[in-house]
Amino acid sequence: MPTKITLIPEIKDAIVKLGGEDTYKCYQCGKCMSVCPWAQVPLIPFPNYRIPQEVKLGIVASSEDKEELAKEVEEVFRCCSCEACVQECPHGVHLPLIFRAIRRILVDYGSYPKELKGTVSRLHSTGNPMGGPREKRADWASKLPVPKFTSDMEFLYFSCCMPAYEQRAQEMARATAKILLKAGVSFGILGESEVCCGESVRKIGAEKVFRELASTNIRTFKDAGVQKVLTTSPHCYSTFKHEYPEFGAEFEVLHETQLFLELIKNKKIVPKKSLNARVVYHDPCNLGRQDDIYEEPREVLKSIPGLELLEIPNFSRQYSICCGGGGGGVFIGWDMQERTVNVRIQQAFNVLNYEASLSQVTSDQLTNNDSAIHEFILAIACPYCLQMFEDSAKVLNLPLQVKSISELLAESL
Repeated sequence: MPTKITLIPEIKDAIVKLGGEDTYKCYQCGKCMSVCPWAQVPLIPFPNYRIPQEVKLGIVASSEDKEELAKEVEEVFRCCSCEACVQECPHGVHLPLIFRAIRRILVDYGSYPKELKGTVSRLHSTGNPMGGPREKRADWASKLPVPKFTSDMEFLYFSCCMPAYEQRAQEMARATAKILLKAGVSFGILGESEVCCGESVRKIGAEKVFRELASTNIRTFKDAGVQKVLTTSPHCYSTFKHEYPEFGAEFEVLHETQLFLELIKNKKIVPKKSLNARVVYHDPCNLGRQDDIYEEPREVLKSIPGLELLEIPNFSRQYSICCGGGGGGVFIGWDMQERTVNVRIQQAFNVLNYEASLSQVTSDQLTNNDSAIHEFILAIACPYCLQMFEDSAKVLNLPLQVKSISELLAESL
């Protein structure tokens, strides 16, 4: 018996009003589906091209059947906001904004994944998605001579919530701080005065919480006299650069790889130690497709002695496949065998393994617990990517390390 579908014209009007205007541009060509990272995961049917049509008809998440409704809601929250579809759309349809508008309605009615409800609640109550105490936000820097930000400093360093609270990601922030200190960069941190940038929570659809977070940071930055912000996370970078100005923010923002390259060119830091490593760099969606920062991370890596930088054929730069952490995906517990990150890390490993075979390094050598393992690295420039790839490498038992550009650069100094 076919599932009963309810047509609700008011849904279309509400979604369009909340940012889904591009619905009217879509003519169902399907190019968005061909480049969606979910298209690379065999077990997942994700017909994203249907969403604008469903919006026009007012049938988004409108089923009266409980199980069917749950499937529809899950589908809406599968979009990881990577913008591969935006890049390829002949009409410039911004499908992630349509998804965000739909999510705003679902969040208002409490119809969204329980993992995301917990994330939103923690952001609202503690100012970070992990629920860590505000007074411990700067603990990652406790053993380093990192100063508190003052208005005469050039940069406020904004570490991102994950490097502030997650033990593994803290290494990214510490490596960045070591580089800045060695180069004599004028910078400081605000610690418990700041809160999450709010990028994920806005894409999840919790607009009110995002505005609370953004207002807090903008007011805090202004009171502290912040003129320039340096970020580790591309998510923070794009949010500060593109979204905070909507609410009156006037500071400049730089991603750390941009500053690293500037420091190297000006001889403020000189990579000397050879790392003897083959490296594949993964382009984060926010840094690459959304902000066109492709070359700076690569140039930083190329400056490191003994590092051989490799590219993933056909899936590099603007064609990079999302790790799945964007759009709130890093907080959703998708089944491990149904994640886009598995596809991406396997691509990276295949490139490294192929190059190893050309150098007569056998598969047996790669899987043995010896020094050869440490020569194969997936380099990242995003805390979300770090978490997603490390989890995947463990589950798939792949013998490669995942390291941030900041960690690799700090090691070479």
